[in-house]
Amino acid sequence: MGQVAFDTLQASEELETAGISREQARAISLVVRKSHEVADVATKRDLEDVRKEMIARFEKNEAQMDARFDKVDARFEKTEAQIADVRKDMAAGFDKLSMQMTIRLGLMVAAGVSIIAAILKM
Repeated sequence: MGQVAFDTLQASEELETAGISREQARAISLVVRKSHEVADVATKRDLEDVRKEMIARFEKNEAQMDARFDKVDARFEKTEAQIADVRKDMAAGFDKLSMQMTIRLGLMVAAGVSIIAAILKM
């Protein structure tokens, strides 16, 4: 943090103008100066620096989160593509199974008709 500038000469002169003795004005000015030296005071510049640092950190975190979201989105897209492939495979399998069942049912009907025709000829 920055130090606040304090003009001891100006302060003691103002105190003297206000009616305080020279020795007392100097003593008060020195005490005030020491208190400023000891105090950890944030200046506008310090606050601006902290604000800029926080903005930079937020931007960095936002960029990191965007990168992670991009990875998640890519994984979802990959998973959705895999699901679409499985659905296509299942649809093709059901179509094939449906065709096989139709053929078998047709063969069973033909066999049944043949058996009934053979029985009726007897």
